Amino acid sequence: MNVLSELFDRLRDLPALVQWAGYVGLFAIIFTETGLFFGFFLPGDSLLVTAGLLASQGLPLDVRTLGILLTAAAILGDNTNYWIGRYSGPRIFAKEDSLFFKRKHLMRAAQFYEAHGAKTVVLARFMPIVRTFAPLVAGAAAMPYRTFLTYSVLGGIAWIWSMLLIGYFLGSRFPGIDKHLELVILGVIFLSILPGIISWLRARRAGAAAAAPDAR
Repeated sequence: MNVLSELFDRLRDLPALVQWAGYVGLFAIIFTETGLFFGFFLPGDSLLVTAGLLASQGLPLDVRTLGILLTAAAILGDNTNYWIGRYSGPRIFAKEDSLFFKRKHLMRAAQFYEAHGAKTVVLARFMPIVRTFAPLVAGAAAMPYRTFLTYSVLGGIAWIWSMLLIGYFLGSRFPGIDKHLELVILGVIFLSILPGIISWLRARRAGAAAAAPDAR
């Protein structure tokens, strides 16, 4: 319980969290956020950008080691969530809300999956909360495992390395940018989810256009 209380305290200070957690702690956080549905509240994008930024400024964390370890954590987490969904099947959609489970997040991921199919596994990596529930939905929908694994690996590599390297680049090119970390994180999160939002809006518009003739 002391570790959990310490974690919750440090969630308000990401640089302190990165330094406190180290390689093992960061691995656990990324695994939990992507692999267990109750981890949806954990900071993924912001944590990765912060870790990359601090690694560029002499923190005893190597960005290449971070990239390898956290990519593994993201892929393992995704696969854990997939198999939870696969074994639960459609029953997962009847699960009621609890302290650690919010059905609205699951349904949001399900709608995204309906619009994008297997690509959801990659696109959702860049969408907070949706990335936690997308593998669960893919498993419940019985997506072929080979297909899921391919997209999971591609998405995990793209997400982890892009966020780490954005932070590393900004930290190495702009001294003192850590004093404006909140603005950097907000900007990165907005840019990362923008393609997914645009794609979702296009799919929704196309669906509405296809339904219009039937309504006549």
